[in-house]
Amino acid sequence: MTFFESLARTFDRTGVDPVVWHAPPPPPLTGVLAPNGVLDGVHRWALPTGEGPEDVAVDHDGRVVTGGNDGRIWRFDSRGDATELANTGGRPLGVEVLDDGRYLICDAERGVLRVDEKGRVDVLADTAVGRPLVACNNSAVGRDGVVYFTDSSAHFTITDHRYDLLEHRGTGRLLRLDPRTGETDLLAEGLQFANGVGLASDESFVLVAETGSYQISRVDLTGPSQGRTSVWAENLPGIPDNMTSETRDGLFWVALYSPRMRLLDLLAPYPALRIVAANLPEAVQPNPVHAGWVVALDRRGGIVHSLRGGKGSYAPVTGVREHDGWLYLGSLTADAVARVPLPPRPDIAAGE
Repeated sequence: MTFFESLARTFDRTGVDPVVWHAPPPPPLTGVLAPNGVLDGVHRWALPTGEGPEDVAVDHDGRVVTGGNDGRIWRFDSRGDATELANTGGRPLGVEVLDDGRYLICDAERGVLRVDEKGRVDVLADTAVGRPLVACNNSAVGRDGVVYFTDSSAHFTITDHRYDLLEHRGTGRLLRLDPRTGETDLLAEGLQFANGVGLASDESFVLVAETGSYQISRVDLTGPSQGRTSVWAENLPGIPDNMTSETRDGLFWVALYSPRMRLLDLLAPYPALRIVAANLPEAVQPNPVHAGWVVALDRRGGIVHSLRGGKGSYAPVTGVREHDGWLYLGSLTADAVARVPLPPRPDIAAGE
């Protein structure tokens, strides 16, 4: 430990314990990644109260479902009018629709929840593999009802996610829950702020976004490589958040919280400087650029769509969902959900 790092730890109030890492240079913003203004013209549906509709889902009746920072679960009809369905008493993040019409909620404070039409909230899991859920974040649900979900950090709550990114110790987990038995098992650990989850249409693999390392990892669920974790898409142009399971067209949509932050990458090799940054007022810490961005990747992990907005557009985009010719968007801090027409379909080769 250097003298400067020792001095920085003396004045630390956050408990961050950074490790050295080297961020890869971001890819050039050319070709499919070239800037465009697709997300500048989104339609917005305001939340009646609160803010932060972090994720969005569309139920069997075409209604958009989301959760706000006041614990309320909202359901929007086709006109954009919202009705309160329930209140989790926590901070709802990831939203999924179950086959029976109920909703699965990843609540950052309460764990994996199930909400029914009458507003009843049941806790399915608040611990996993012998540890409390510190930052329950996002999920995908298999045809058999099994839930694949993330616990983003072992050290920091969702509110303090900045500290996890500055620390870069990789304490996130991808977990599996069988609601019939309540049993959980570990699919992957050591993840850099495990975030969005996407399931392949044939359920042969599950994907997990690693926000802190700008990549998406893959865990094989079947075949000779069952249980193996590998990098599926690396060096993304932005900071990945929630993602979708595979669509009928073989796409995985990924919300990018922000373009890459140059200052955050420059600090990566210097733990002492990251301790200092963690203790600065939030306004002068490395901050995301508020410009909307979502990308779509094919089954091989290649980017085939990149939809962007300029500064001041709907942002930060943290949730994305495709339905009936629209992309629906959620945001950690906005006061509305948003939607934008789907772009024309690319020519996607079948298979892997």
